[in-house]
Amino acid sequence: MFPPCQIVVLQNLNPLLCQDYGVTYTTHSICALKGSTVELSCTYKYPKKDKVTSTFWFTRKDSRGRFVSLRNDDDYKGRVTYNDGDYKGGVKYKNDGPESHKTTEKRHFLTIRGVRESDSAKYMFRFITRSNAYFGETGVRLSVSGLQVTFPSTVIEGQGVSLTCSPTCPLTDNSKLSYIWYKNGHLLTNEHSDINLHPVIGEADNYSCSVKGREMLRSPEVTLNVRYGPKNTSVSVSSSGEIVEGSSVTLTCSSDANPPVEKYTWYKKTVTSPKASGQSYSITNITSEDRGEYYCEAENEYGSLSSPLVYINIKYGPKNTSVSVSPSGEIVEGSSVTLTCNSDANPPVDKYTWYKKTVNSPKASGQSYNITNIISEDSGEYYCEAENMIGIQKSSIRLISVTGEQTSWRKPVAGITVIVLFLIFCLSGFIWSKRKAFKTTNDTRDISDNGQRQSAHVYEIISDLAVDQTAAQTTDTVKQEDAYYSSVHYRSQDVPLYSTVQLPEAQKQEGQLAAAKLNHPSAPN
Repeated sequence: MFPPCQIVVLQNLNPLLCQDYGVTYTTHSICALKGSTVELSCTYKYPKKDKVTSTFWFTRKDSRGRFVSLRNDDDYKGRVTYNDGDYKGGVKYKNDGPESHKTTEKRHFLTIRGVRESDSAKYMFRFITRSNAYFGETGVRLSVSGLQVTFPSTVIEGQGVSLTCSPTCPLTDNSKLSYIWYKNGHLLTNEHSDINLHPVIGEADNYSCSVKGREMLRSPEVTLNVRYGPKNTSVSVSSSGEIVEGSSVTLTCSSDANPPVEKYTWYKKTVTSPKASGQSYSITNITSEDRGEYYCEAENEYGSLSSPLVYINIKYGPKNTSVSVSPSGEIVEGSSVTLTCNSDANPPVDKYTWYKKTVNSPKASGQSYNITNIISEDSGEYYCEAENMIGIQKSSIRLISVTGEQTSWRKPVAGITVIVLFLIFCLSGFIWSKRKAFKTTNDTRDISDNGQRQSAHVYEIISDLAVDQTAAQTTDTVKQEDAYYSSVHYRSQDVPLYSTVQLPEAQKQEGQLAAAKLNHPSAPN
């Protein structure tokens, strides 16, 4: 058997023998859509005096170096068809040379059904004659393509964008294709290879396409890479349990953005300047002053957005516990007073207890302590105790001082008492001055009557009688004054202000003597 013509040429063995053999392909490359049917063709020639015994297409050799016909290749079984075609009856003769160089040309077709992406390869035609064997080395490059959706690399939210459905290589015959578009798996009413979206939103919508007649051969879904500023910014709070003073808490800012958030900033509502930066904000050894509303701000190159406010509720025991007194001012006996306990606590104080410093047992409970019809024994130092589930605190001491009773009807009595005492004092002075004057007059008479001794006995008797009578009258008068002034009391004093008005003993004697002298009859001249 003759070696292949290509080998003869390479070995320079009579190249004239190969001039009449050849293969010419109709095209050198074909791009076909996956699942479609592809037809490859070529023309081959050989000397008229020779005879073709075998024709086939191949893509590879076996382990022995032999060409494997597609009909015998397991990857193509049942999917390929060979067909010889003719020029005017199947044969075209060339008579442009001597008889020995006349050639015969024929056409050959290869049909592949349901092409796969794995069918992409170079296909070559080989024919064998009685005297030679030949194959067209250039072959036909077949590329099997699936559909793909292409779009710009950068898509900004709110702007427009165009999507294109196309094979991975330019189809050899693209004129008859009708396209179908899908959004999130649902059919869109568009039959063109391009679809325009306006405006674009940042939602993660998926798009795919197919060709009519091959709906099952759909392109892979694509998701538009839409760029947008932060959305749905929120704050989450993480702690080991209830947030109490001395514990720690971590705030985390979350936001949806493309590209991702580049900068996080933390704020407290009542504070103008930022509290911190970074996606997380940790507060250690927390205090009641940290209580309040917080929010974060997320930012990227396309915008910024603040989160809603998040309230950090810090629990703590009573603080700044104090006692207030109502009414303010002087507290008098018989009035009422209300003590109120005030304290800052979270949760609020659930128990108030009242104490008097000198008393061990509690005086009362409740935020307010009312003392009605107060007396002097209620004077003293008071304090309250505030308690909640976190802790307990005592207030500072509050002194309550109760003064004497002052009622409206006793004030006039006090004034009258003063006036009466003043009148008594004046009357006493008047009586004393009168008695002194009488004594001076009687002494003078005693000197002038010194010679009249004869009447002395009678004078003494009369004087004694007069003195006794005058003394009795004076005593009755004093008793009447005692009875009158003893009804005046001033209860606000520990020692009564009233006293029995009595004349001194000396004044009594002088009064008696004066009375005796006044009642002494004049001696006869």
